[in-house]
Amino acid sequence: MSVHDIIKKAIERLQNEGKLLTPEFYAEAFCKEAKAAGMLIDDCNQVDRYTGTLDKAYQKEIKQYRVKTTQELVRFLISKINRSNPTECSELLDASQNLLKRVLQSVEVLHNAKATTLSQKTLIALQAQNNPKELENLAKKWMDFLTLYDADFLKRLSEYGTLYVDDLEKTVTSLGKKVDSSIEVSSMDRVASLLIASLVPSIAPGVNDELADISDTLRTNSALLTSEGMYDEIKEAIKLRIALDKLSVKDMVVALDSVLDKLSLQLIDLIEKSDSSSIEIAEIKHDLEHFDESKNADFKSAHTKLLKIAMTLEEKTELLSKDLKSHNERVVELSSKVMNLETQLAAALKASREDFLTKLFNKRAIDEQLKIKEGEFKRYGRNYSIVMFDLDHFKMVNDTHGHDAGDAVLVAFANILKKMCRNVDVVGRYGGEEFIAILGDTDIEGAVVFANKVRRQVENTKLMYRGVRIKVTVSGGVAERKSLQSIKATMHSADERLYDAKNGGRNRIEPVLVK
Repeated sequence: MSVHDIIKKAIERLQNEGKLLTPEFYAEAFCKEAKAAGMLIDDCNQVDRYTGTLDKAYQKEIKQYRVKTTQELVRFLISKINRSNPTECSELLDASQNLLKRVLQSVEVLHNAKATTLSQKTLIALQAQNNPKELENLAKKWMDFLTLYDADFLKRLSEYGTLYVDDLEKTVTSLGKKVDSSIEVSSMDRVASLLIASLVPSIAPGVNDELADISDTLRTNSALLTSEGMYDEIKEAIKLRIALDKLSVKDMVVALDSVLDKLSLQLIDLIEKSDSSSIEIAEIKHDLEHFDESKNADFKSAHTKLLKIAMTLEEKTELLSKDLKSHNERVVELSSKVMNLETQLAAALKASREDFLTKLFNKRAIDEQLKIKEGEFKRYGRNYSIVMFDLDHFKMVNDTHGHDAGDAVLVAFANILKKMCRNVDVVGRYGGEEFIAILGDTDIEGAVVFANKVRRQVENTKLMYRGVRIKVTVSGGVAERKSLQSIKATMHSADERLYDAKNGGRNRIEPVLVK
């Protein structure tokens, strides 16, 4: 078969497959036809030739992704370059999302010059693509503004004066008119305003997300103060505020201890450097105490020693001055490090809510999310469902393929959960091979549909580890909050149904039957 025949067959292949005659599609079709004809074309082996120059890990990954063309190889390498530092990109994305959330909440209550200025600074920071720490500092400033902002002065504009759209507070202040005393803030609003101010930590640098959320809720609807659910939330918020202050004090003490230890070492070093002068001073004092006036030689000797010690002290004083200047610079540097400890602590707190392997919520974070969902259920009647998942025969995976393979299976299942759930859902690793999904505004039927989708996806997914396929299935138990007496009963029922699914043959979903 000639090259001309291969060209004709390549064009016919494109027509049959309904593809356009582009250089990329033509090259792919031509190489396929050449290979089928047993003809070796150098241009068709470019992928293998380039791949052979790469690291073995990349070669293996390229093989798994079934890269066939040069264009696909280029896109693969570009994606690798763009993801060269995934941890930093992930942290920057999380910080940006958190910052934008606070900005959007604050925009709802603007009409304030300070907020406008802070908005401009934030826009500049976002455009400059600052690092996560700087974005987190801006987010704290937004949370402080949102917590302390009081818009009651807007009520004065109902009957008086000219409105400055860029600064309403300036409008009210510049009116110079006495506001009707009949316009008063309700008692409940005043209590809410005082309570919001009391939730701001007195030592810690600012409020966290939970305190900011409850402050925003109270500002929006102060009547919630009379509800039983809000009472519990405020109680927990006060405990959290005290805990933030205690944690800041603890960090400050640790930081100061570190600084004092280093300063002590520096002072000891200075004292050791002056030991020779102290010895010389002691010798001069001894000579003077036993001075014999008839022996001029002794006086001359003492004079010589005094002159020597004076010169030595002058030299030591200059050295001491230089050392103190150097040590002062060191103290400034240490102080700067102390100021950064709080930022590092915030990052550590965030990490403590994340499972180290799957990057899902850990049990501690899941318990916090359950309290939030339960509060919404009691306050607003918002129903939710819980699905408990457990990977079938997981111990056999570890025993057969090793713990590294088991970790790979856990990560793969976590990715499936993240892909299948909605943004409003909460998924996490509850322990070992057990996972949980909290589905907001979802009844038992919807939760069962979700659980079965996850089950089928796991069953149909080809989980590969070191070239070996690992067959994995999952079982689940489903319970709905509104059909049970408490959050504890809901968790217990979902766990019991999971146990039933295991005993019933695995790879199945068992719901709590609604009466």
